[in-house]
Parts: sequence; C-alpha cells; structure tokens
Amino acid sequence: MTTTLNRPSSLIHEIQLEKIDDWNLFKFSESLQLRMESLLEKKKADQMTSDDIAELDVIGELDRIFTHINAMLAAQNINQ
Repeated sequence: MTTTLNRPSSLIHEIQLEKIDDWNLFKFSESLQLRMESLLEKKKADQMTSDDIAELDVIGELDRIFTHINAMLAAQNINQ
C-alpha cells in the first residue's frame, strides 16, 4: 500500500466473506493479510515510518471491527 490510509472504510475493497463449515465470516483479503503481517514485522524490528504506523492503526481498527462482527454472528448462530 503506497498511500496513507486514514479510515477503515478506505480498505472496503479488501473485505471478503468466507464460508467456513456452516459459518460465514468476514476476513481480510490475502493481500491485506500479508500487508498487516509485513507491518507487524517492521514494528518488531522498530523500522516503522509514521505512514506505516498510521496504516497499521487503520488495519488494526478494521481487524477489531471484524472480530466483533464475527463474534456477534457466531453468537447468533449458536442461539438458533
């Protein structure tokens, strides 16, 4: 990703819905997953730029949103 991202909605094209068993889960595209892992490696190595930090913050926020939505879907499926 070459541009600075400032909102999770800027990554809407990187959202996938994946069916796992009887569950539909929101997930990152492979390219976004790889980018997040790359940024986390840079963070471990203390080599992040301010743009990298901002990008990882946006990806992290989207990850938290997906985790919450997927947990809500799982709870709904269990209660049915």
